[in-house]
Amino acid sequence: MIIEGPDQVTPAVLAEIGRSPNPRFREVMTSLVKHLHAFIREAKLTEEEFHQGCAIINAIGQSSNASHNEAVLMSGSLGVSTLVCLLNNGKNGATETTANLLGPFWRLDSPRTESGDSIVRSATPGAKLFCNIRVVDRADKPVADAEVDVWQSSTEGLYENQDPTQADMNLRGKFTTDKNGRFSFRSIKPAGYPIPIDGPVGDLLKAQGRHNMRPAHLHFLIFKQSYKTHISQVYLPDDPNIETDVQFGVTRRLLGDYVRHENETPPAPGVKDPWFTLDYTFIMEPGTAKLPRAPIQDKAKNTDMRPQYLPAASAPAMAK
Repeated sequence: MIIEGPDQVTPAVLAEIGRSPNPRFREVMTSLVKHLHAFIREAKLTEEEFHQGCAIINAIGQSSNASHNEAVLMSGSLGVSTLVCLLNNGKNGATETTANLLGPFWRLDSPRTESGDSIVRSATPGAKLFCNIRVVDRADKPVADAEVDVWQSSTEGLYENQDPTQADMNLRGKFTTDKNGRFSFRSIKPAGYPIPIDGPVGDLLKAQGRHNMRPAHLHFLIFKQSYKTHISQVYLPDDPNIETDVQFGVTRRLLGDYVRHENETPPAPGVKDPWFTLDYTFIMEPGTAKLPRAPIQDKAKNTDMRPQYLPAASAPAMAK
């Protein structure tokens, strides 16, 4: 089609998309183009703003590598990751769900760990945490023999694949639920941490005057045939950033009861006060068991990985 004016652009693009033999591709791309073109018209996008947007998209790719995924961070910082999660779980958004974000630091090959064992594999400071986890289906029946990956950051705010000073697979483990759908493990109480701000996500947060903190949490990925792979995070409700998570990941259902203990007999010898316990139940839904692709594929080599903190404040313009 030879374009006669702005009103003909959208129909011309949609006509070409309509030639695709894949019906789902046609549906998704048609909706994308309609909304994208409508956004450009509503915002009255200037040429300068358009080129700036293209530069940001390019920078997201340029900032991503084998040990860092800027696209995952950007999706979370815009609330896209949480929206997709909530619309695809809990009976497609009809009910509460224990599903949540994968995040950029999951690894496929976490070490097999026996129930009750520790996932602390190198010297890591922090109060001891004892977790008792239950996995059930929608009818509250136990899901036995499910594989459960557990991972978390150190109290310095770094996952082991960000931090060459930590032992390989520190604060990670792969467990199997018993006949009652249960397993337990030892770790340290998780701490909140900042997401990286040396790329386009940092520019976005500065432009909005937002901090870059995630509230403390534990990660879980639960896998069993005949069930949809269940990805989750369990948050500390008393974290100072629980209401302002930079990734918009906190839902009411994911607030865990991390119970503080003092002057009690601990579950293991040598545990100093205070120590904590967490009891939590995950609800799996029927579906296809499929593992995600690990967002990053390598361990960082740079030993100077001190987290950068961005306080919430009035912000400059995002343009550079």
